[in-house]
Amino acid sequence: MPSSITTDVAIIGAGTAGLTAFSELRRLGLSAVLIDHGPLGTTCARVGCMPSKAALHAGHQWANLRALLKEAAAPAGSATPDDLWSHARRTRDLLAGNTAKRTREVAGDRLLTGTARFTGPNTVDVNGQPIHARAFIVATGSRPVVPQALAALGDRLLTTDSLFDLDTLPRSVGMLGLGAIGLEMGLALSRLGVRLVAGDMKALPAGITDPKIGARAIEHFSGEITMWLGRPVEATARQQSIELRSGDAVEQVDVVLAALGRRPNVEGLDLQLAGVPLDARGQPVLHAKTLRAGSSLVFLAGDVSAIRPLMHEAVDEGLIAARAAAQSLGGSPLAELPPRRTPLAIVFSDPDIATVGQAYDTLNLDQTVIGSAQGDANGRSRVMGAEGNLVRLYVDRGNGRLLGAGLLATRGEHLAHLLAWAIQRGETVESLLTMPYYHPSIEEMVQSALKDASRQLKASA
Repeated sequence: MPSSITTDVAIIGAGTAGLTAFSELRRLGLSAVLIDHGPLGTTCARVGCMPSKAALHAGHQWANLRALLKEAAAPAGSATPDDLWSHARRTRDLLAGNTAKRTREVAGDRLLTGTARFTGPNTVDVNGQPIHARAFIVATGSRPVVPQALAALGDRLLTTDSLFDLDTLPRSVGMLGLGAIGLEMGLALSRLGVRLVAGDMKALPAGITDPKIGARAIEHFSGEITMWLGRPVEATARQQSIELRSGDAVEQVDVVLAALGRRPNVEGLDLQLAGVPLDARGQPVLHAKTLRAGSSLVFLAGDVSAIRPLMHEAVDEGLIAARAAAQSLGGSPLAELPPRRTPLAIVFSDPDIATVGQAYDTLNLDQTVIGSAQGDANGRSRVMGAEGNLVRLYVDRGNGRLLGAGLLATRGEHLAHLLAWAIQRGETVESLLTMPYYHPSIEEMVQSALKDASRQLKASA
């Protein structure tokens, strides 16, 4: 039997959260091992945020070319959609390879390759090798949700993980799920010339809860994707195609892409042997501040915690878990838990969709003023043909502080960052109106929405 290893903290999963936790523990002077079954490379780099952005860029290029050519044929020698798709895949491979290389460089001989499972509160087994630790960080990420009912589709069923394994694009795709990743990948494929039919049980796409932003998104994107929202969709394998049915609507497609969200990777870890409390769905019960599972020695970080499954949140959770683990081992003046940052979620749909700070469905609307700005009243939006832009700011009626925002806007990713910074700093409508706004810019939409909110606040004073 291989010799055992003893360490302060064992980290299971070498993704963004795990690698961040490893580096932080080493900075705190604690010993750590990093365990991963492979392949190395984070979810973000291999199958998540980076490949989807590469595909969106490819789709943007092809859609622009087709718009400029109108009905004319592309010039000889022009790139094809499959060429652009191949370039997106090569970009993915480069980014994932660089991430894997960095992991090996950072962890060195403290990187263990194998499948880990708990055998007790202080021990995990990695391919037969016992690892003894005083604390554990589980950062095993997530995987796509695939209902058993779709298994009959066989190799005509894709997930957001397997999509980038395709060498060439299908002619048509039926997509189940129109969340953030679903909308991004659906638009990328549609702009590359793939016919898209997408359904979701929710009435609004991309996780939007603000009804006005949601209505604007449906209006804008329904010309690129056939959307069946707020009702179930059935997928049935036929001899030459897959039949999608939702109520009276029926479509035939070549493949189905399951974009129904992601599930934490906790199966097979035997967490119960480590004393981890599980809920009715078999998921760990965590302390929200420390990410600790009950009174066990286990902390969860990144997608596996399912609290905020985003890359920048995985970085923060890696730090939180590392410092909380250090505190549990006797404390450290360097191990103060970092505060949570202002929530920020962006869909790179062009125009972008963003939710910043407090989401619409969590607001007390009686105590909230909503300042709005429309693209048709913004000079830069008109120049760019983006009259459909919409910015909505949520403001506390009592003190004028900015609580949150929802938007659909060209280059909205930049507006979302500015608004997140303002919310985290505790800015008010009046303090933000003292800031400079250049003309003509999209940022002037924020100024217009602030002025709208200011008028409402003064009227209700």
